[in-house]
This record gives sequence, C-alpha cells and structure tokens, in this order.
Amino acid sequence: MSELDGKRIFVTGSARGIGRAIAAQALARGARVVISDVDVDAAEATCAALDAEGTANCDVTDEGSVQAALEQAVGILGGLDVLVNNAGIEVASPLATQSTESFDRIFAVNVRGPFLMTKAAVPHLVESGGNIVNIASVAGLGGSPLLGSYCATKAALIQMTRVAAVELRPSGVRVNAVCPGFADTSMVDRLRPDFESATQMPFGDLVAAKQGRLGTADDIAEVVCFLASDRATWVTGSAYVLDGGLTASLV
Repeated sequence: MSELDGKRIFVTGSARGIGRAIAAQALARGARVVISDVDVDAAEATCAALDAEGTANCDVTDEGSVQAALEQAVGILGGLDVLVNNAGIEVASPLATQSTESFDRIFAVNVRGPFLMTKAAVPHLVESGGNIVNIASVAGLGGSPLLGSYCATKAALIQMTRVAAVELRPSGVRVNAVCPGFADTSMVDRLRPDFESATQMPFGDLVAAKQGRLGTADDIAEVVCFLASDRATWVTGSAYVLDGGLTASLV
C-alpha cells in the first residue's frame, strides 16, 4: 500500500510550480487530489494532465470563495484528510518604498488565505483525524533585502502553524509547515534580477555559495507528502527547513 493510499487532499495554488509537484507526488502515492488555483484554465489543464479527481478553484483572500471551494472539494472527495496551503505571492521591494496596496495584498494572500482555508477545513479534518501542511519559507526565519513584507508573511504563517498545532492537538489534527530556500520556480526566476542588483553578485553564484544548488519543486513535495502521511503521526507544530544548509551557515 502506498503511503498516501486513499488520502483525500486539497492543494491550493496547485496549477503550477510547487503546488503542482505536491499534487503529482500525492497522486503517485495513492492519494485522491483536488486541484485549486485562482487561474481556472490552468487548474483545469493540470487536473486533466495529472488525472486528478477534479478542481475547486478559489480566491484564497475571499472567505465566501474559500468556503465554496472547500465544500466543493469535500463533495468531490467525500471528505477531507489533508489541506495543503500552498497558494502564495511575492513582492520584491524595499520596505521604505513599498506601496501600501502591495503590502496589504501580500498579507491577504500569504496569511489571510491560509487562515481562511484552515477555518473552513478544520471541521472536516477533525472528522477524519487529518492534517494541514503550510508552505512557508526560510524567509520567515531570517531577513532578506527586498523581501521585507514577504519575510513577514512567512514568519506569520510559521507562528500560525505552531499555534494551530497546539490548539488542534486535542482534536487529533496535526499542523506543520515546510520552509524552502531558493527553489527552481517561476517565483524565484522573477526575483533573480532584483537579488543580483541588491547583492552585486550573479544569482547562480549566490545560490551555489549559500545552499549548494537550487531546490526543486519535487524536493519540497517529498517532505509535504511525508508530513501528510501516517508516517508523521507524532509530528505537529514543526517547521521543516529545506535549504541545503542556507540557514545553518554564518558565512
């Protein structure tokens, strides 16, 4: 039997990138997965390509949209065992010049989104004895130029993970986070020019020096699948760092 055999999983932001890799690996391990993304067409294409159970698209910043998508997913799957809060955005800007609108937007997606999804999912997860995996970042563990608001949102998500784990432990629901370093994703690609400008260093050299290589979406999906599985039944409130040693090194 595969480690996620029969697990009913809902992954936000899963039309592409890390979310898609999580969905693909979960399906390969026997799970039943519903794809969700704000990009409806991309979600439908991913669902067809992966042969997932269906789609339940939503804007994670909108409570009504979240509630409707969660109920749709539960209807498709017949219940819920795992919520993966993956949907997120980045903003590259010095804090002193960042617009208030973009600051509010990143918090709405990266913090309010997982909060709303968690609220909607908890009754179903209590029923199944399920769990939540939040996709955070090493940016939530330390500061980085140009990513002040992004760092703040991921720090908030890590803390929300810890509190939710303690609050939901009596109900049998586990809550964990993963904290990737630089990974080979479109988000990191968009940040390359800004980081090179800020550090005066080629991005490839920066990555090689700090973490050895770029991570992959599959590297992250592997750990998410472990945390979602029954192999991790005594793991809750944890924030798993996946960064090739980036945060372990002082030089």
